[in-house]
Amino acid sequence: MTDGPTFGFSDVELAQHPTVYRGDLFKGQTVAVSGGGSGIGKAIAWLFGRLGAHVVICGRNAEKLETAAAAMTAAGLAVEPIVCNIRNTDDVEAFFDKIYAGRGSLDVLINNAGGQYPQPAIDIKPKGFNAVIDTNLNGTWWMMQAAAKRWRDAARPGAIVNIVAVVDRGMPGVAHTCAARAAVVGLTRTVAIEWAPLNIRVNCVAPGAIESQGFVAYSDEAREAFKRSNPMMRVGDAFDVAEGCVYLASPSGKYITGDVLTIDGGGRHWGQFWAFPEPDYFKGSGR
Repeated sequence: MTDGPTFGFSDVELAQHPTVYRGDLFKGQTVAVSGGGSGIGKAIAWLFGRLGAHVVICGRNAEKLETAAAAMTAAGLAVEPIVCNIRNTDDVEAFFDKIYAGRGSLDVLINNAGGQYPQPAIDIKPKGFNAVIDTNLNGTWWMMQAAAKRWRDAARPGAIVNIVAVVDRGMPGVAHTCAARAAVVGLTRTVAIEWAPLNIRVNCVAPGAIESQGFVAYSDEAREAFKRSNPMMRVGDAFDVAEGCVYLASPSGKYITGDVLTIDGGGRHWGQFWAFPEPDYFKGSGR
């Protein structure tokens, strides 16, 4: 009996995957990554660590965080795991307090934590809808605001990158996360203006079909359809997203704020994205 398919990169692959960036790009800087214990967030944490940053990862599962941190430490990277439920404002404040107590400052915040499940919108229960909104929207906002307040009070610059989704044409099968992610995009555009006088840049990365540990939530048929959701006819990987985050957070993104970097193989211009099998009604209808 097997545990089923696995997706995404192993720790060895995360340590060895090629990157276009120089190894000391974030030397001396502190980067916080929510949801950094698995999936795309884990790849983001590894890349920033490999580029010299002291990486602070957070999530709700202490064991997952410790396991992820142990692998990064074994690879010679500077990492600190902190348990934090981003839905809880007290947890969020405590998270940033610990960072500042230990490091004295923060340079970059990557808001990656989130979650959803595929289901027709008409069947989503209030509890499920609220849980997705509370994590993907509210939790992201509490993290953004807490970081910005500290940068303002210290008169220091900062950079925020929010991981969202490609919401331009809707996301059949995950209406709850589409609503939350679209709201985060709106927040990003708004506070990028408000916080520009504070020298705080705020941007989004919108991944399309990216192969990561989150793929296990979807059916074989849906995963196969992901490959046909874009003109490249394939899925992306977590390093595609990680390198996009680095681009926006580093000096290469110094004149970019309030924007969304879409990483979806051109899917938003061409394809259809279904989080569950495409209904017969639409099959053969073209694109």
